[in-house]
Amino acid sequence: MEKIESNAPLQAEVVMEPAEVLTLPQEQQRELMLKRLARRVQIPARFISDFRLVRRSLDARGGKMLYKCLLRYATNGASLPPLFPMPLYRDVHNAPESAIIVGAGPAGLFAALHLLKKGIKPIIIERGADVHTRRRDIAQMIRTSVVNPNSNYCFGEGGAGTFSDGKLYTRSTKRGDLQEVLSQLVHFGAEEEIMVEAHPHIGTDKLPTIIENIRKKIVACGGEFHLSTIMYDLLPQSEGGAITGWRVICKKINGESGELEFLSKNVILAAGHSAKEIYQLFYQRGWSLEAKGFAMGVRVEHPQQLINRLRYHLKREPGGSPAGRLERMLPAAEYSAVCQVDGRGVFSFCMCPGGILVPSMTEAGEMVLNGMSNSGRDSKWANAGVVVQIEPEDIHSFEEYGPLKLLKFQEAVEQRIMSYCREVEQASGGRVPTIKAPAQRMQDFINGKESVSLPKSSYMAGTISAPLHKLLPKLVAKRLKEGFKEFDRRMRGYCTNDALLLAVESRTSSPVRILRNPETLQAPGLPGIYPCGEGAGYSGGIVSSAIDGINAAEAIATAQG
Repeated sequence: MEKIESNAPLQAEVVMEPAEVLTLPQEQQRELMLKRLARRVQIPARFISDFRLVRRSLDARGGKMLYKCLLRYATNGASLPPLFPMPLYRDVHNAPESAIIVGAGPAGLFAALHLLKKGIKPIIIERGADVHTRRRDIAQMIRTSVVNPNSNYCFGEGGAGTFSDGKLYTRSTKRGDLQEVLSQLVHFGAEEEIMVEAHPHIGTDKLPTIIENIRKKIVACGGEFHLSTIMYDLLPQSEGGAITGWRVICKKINGESGELEFLSKNVILAAGHSAKEIYQLFYQRGWSLEAKGFAMGVRVEHPQQLINRLRYHLKREPGGSPAGRLERMLPAAEYSAVCQVDGRGVFSFCMCPGGILVPSMTEAGEMVLNGMSNSGRDSKWANAGVVVQIEPEDIHSFEEYGPLKLLKFQEAVEQRIMSYCREVEQASGGRVPTIKAPAQRMQDFINGKESVSLPKSSYMAGTISAPLHKLLPKLVAKRLKEGFKEFDRRMRGYCTNDALLLAVESRTSSPVRILRNPETLQAPGLPGIYPCGEGAGYSGGIVSSAIDGINAAEAIATAQG
């Protein structure tokens, strides 16, 4: 047989029409891909012995939609290696070493899985409830407007990412192996498509089962899982003047009395960006903290159909037209936008196509919003955070709180907006407490006037017409106005009174950073303490947090030899 000389790995990009990807049976898609691959690399198809789709993205630039498919292939009878290896988790029931993990979000869970691979027993402490109990607690919050401070959209098994869009892409790939995270998610129940999509997501309807499967694996291998258990103290153990380990003091939240105490040489702090108690503990002890820039703004909600037409360049034609039929085949469109206004970034964040808005406060007296989507992304609305970057030097109040000053600024804004909502509700004879969200039409916000009426919203707790241009801090409101105008110049039709702004989106990332040595990943002067994830100020999102948790676990394994 004629030989084709080549060097591995071999890959090439082919282009397909949306209809070919969305309507053709999988086998026909594969045959078409092979033909186009052969043409692209100028090799007869018979010499391509194996090929695999490794990345797929929808490109709607230039007014013409194309699926760009990156293919890996082998020639001359060779086969490609498996897409991902099966993870090897070790039995740690009798492991000589253990590590305590505070927080069961992505950072904590993936740290635990990596410890299992290294033969180290993970002991997970999570203040919130399991995923199924969280669902009930969240439903009750919507019904009663009473926030459970320990079981909500932020706290509980799986962390804040459990009830989100489930985005699985990150700009932090240099910090670790993205494919390792994705392959483990597939192992625990995610669809294999997340391995190839350019912007993969899971969806809040499927994440709980995956998270539950992760917990079951950790427990089956000998790890411990302590839900509804809050850490309230962290005490060093010393010998000869040197710290040799840590006592983690906890209590159960479900009414059980007494303290729980856990001992280990190593503690991974992965408590999430809303675990204020840990910041307070570090501050009181004089341990290393610094104020960290974060972003604040609003959730912007458009009709999903409008975003589809803006992003896919679809014309306003009747449903029976080619544009109408194509629109029904295409996935709910996303957008990403960023600009600079007065030296600070204004950008979209956590865009949820076909999603809904949810209350993300963790304490009574706060107003905080976030977005989430089911796997089908099939709601009538698209929402995104549009936020303004805030740096420590931008805030001149709260200086007395030192490294916690941006945290106190964040709290003050959330509380001020909630106070306004309560006053309006009380004046109208409505229910107080309330978790109705203050809202304003986009063009009204830009023009500085209150909205006489509000469009329908996905936010189930209800909305209140409010002057967000006055309620938001001036440094935020002014930049948002200019940012929206710039986004409209890039996406004509984005600025419309059919778009609704709801406040406040303030939990984009932690406003505090727990310092750590970049080599050892340990907190300075605190050997055995490994801050990681969003709460420590080192990641943002499911995947980057998971990678940071893996890195913390690897650092422990390396230190133990």
